[in-house]
Amino acid sequence: MIQLEKGLLSYRALFYYGLNNISSMRSLRFTALVLVAAIILLLIAGCTQPAGSGTPATTTAPAEAGATVGILYSKGVGPMPMLLATKQIDGYIAWQPFVSIGSESKLGKVVAYSGNLPPIASNANHPCCILFASDSLIAQNPGIVSSVSALTQLSSKYIIDHPEEASQLDAAFLVGGSNFTYGNVTVPSVDVLEDAFPTVKYTNEPTPAWVNATKQFVNTQIQLGYVTNQLKTSDSARLDAQLFNFAPYQSAKAMVAGNSFRTPAKMIEPITIGYLNGDMHSAALHIALKKWQYFNNTYGIALKPRDATMARPDMADLIVNGVPVAEVRLVGGDAGPQVMQMAATDIVQMGYLGVPPAIAAIDKGTPIKIINPVNTEGSGLIVDPNAPVTDWKSFVAWAQQRSAAGNPLKIAAPGKGSIQDVLLQFALKDSGLSFKESS
Repeated sequence: MIQLEKGLLSYRALFYYGLNNISSMRSLRFTALVLVAAIILLLIAGCTQPAGSGTPATTTAPAEAGATVGILYSKGVGPMPMLLATKQIDGYIAWQPFVSIGSESKLGKVVAYSGNLPPIASNANHPCCILFASDSLIAQNPGIVSSVSALTQLSSKYIIDHPEEASQLDAAFLVGGSNFTYGNVTVPSVDVLEDAFPTVKYTNEPTPAWVNATKQFVNTQIQLGYVTNQLKTSDSARLDAQLFNFAPYQSAKAMVAGNSFRTPAKMIEPITIGYLNGDMHSAALHIALKKWQYFNNTYGIALKPRDATMARPDMADLIVNGVPVAEVRLVGGDAGPQVMQMAATDIVQMGYLGVPPAIAAIDKGTPIKIINPVNTEGSGLIVDPNAPVTDWKSFVAWAQQRSAAGNPLKIAAPGKGSIQDVLLQFALKDSGLSFKESS
C-alpha cells in the first residue's frame, strides 16, 4: 500500500515564483505575505497516492546486493532545481510544475513520471488533490457546496479540452505570465506549463478504485505513525463515513450532465475557499476564476473575481443563473496543514489540497469531508542532464555503478512520508536497491 503526502512550495520557491511577478503594489504585498507565511509550515502538503495494495511483486531486474541510494529530505521542492544545477544532488523527485521546470530549463532530465514508476502498473492514476468542505457548510448550505463542485468539474473539462489555453491561464495565475528563474537560468512559464499539464490528470469522479486507494493511504499513515487518533481503529465502512461525503458531488454531476444548475439559497456570511500557493494541481480553481465570463455565459454558473486585473484574485462572487449567491474569499496557503489549520478554526470552509493533510486533519477531529477528487498523478523523477540515464532501468544501473564506486547517488525528496518519498522508496525497493537518509 503505497500512498503518501505531497509537500508544497518552500518559501524560496515562492520567492522564485514572485520574483518576476510584481506588477502592482497589491501583488507585491501578497508576495511578501506569502514569503512570511511560508516559513511557518513547510512540511506535509500537496498530494497523496496509494499505488496498489499489499507488497508489490518485483517488476524490474534486481540490483546487485549492497547498492544504496541516499535520500536527501528537502523542505519543499523550490530549491531542488538549484541544488541539481550546483551539483549538490544527483536528482530529485517532485511534483509539477517543478518536474517540467527541471526539464524545460535543461537543468535536468526526466527519468520517469509518477504514474510510470515501478512497481509497474501500481502507480497509474494514483490519488492526489481533493476538494473538501466543512461539515457545517454541507449541512447548512449544500447547494453552495454542489455549485463549487459543479464549477470544478466544468473547469476540469475545460483544461482537458483546451490544454494550450489552460497553460497560458495558469501561468498567468501562478506567476503573472512571467518566467521561472533559477540563478542565471530563465525558462518561460507558459513553456513549463504546456509541458506539465499532460502529466497531471484532472479528474473528479470518486471511483471505487480511487476510494479504496485513498483508504489504503490511511493504513500507510497508521504504519508511519501519522494517523494516531480516531481513524486508527476504523474499519472500511466507518472510514467511508469519516472521510467522504459525495452527495454534493453527485448533485453537481447531475447538474453538469443536464446542463441545468439550481440556484442555491443566498449565503448571508462570506465563504472562504483555501488553496495551495504555486501548485498547478488546483488549476481547476485558477481556470474557473480566469474564465469566469465563459462559464457564466455558457452554463450560467461562475466564480467572478471582484478585481479581474489581479493575477491571483482574493475576492469573488459565486453566481448561479445570474444571481450572486455567495461572497467568496480566496486564501492561498503555503502547505496543506496550514489550510487545514484554517479549516479547524472555521476560517476556511472549502478548499483544494492534497489527500494527506485532509486525512491527518480528519483524524484529529477537524469537521470536514472530502467531496471529490481534483486530480491524480503529477510527480516525476529528474536527474542531472549529463547522467548516463534514459529510463528507470538505466537509472538503476547508474545507482549500482555509483554505489560500487563508494559515491552513492543523492536524490532529493520533499520530506519524509511525502508521496514523492514513498514513490521513490518503493521504486528503489522494487529494483533491489537499498536507501538511507542523506545530508
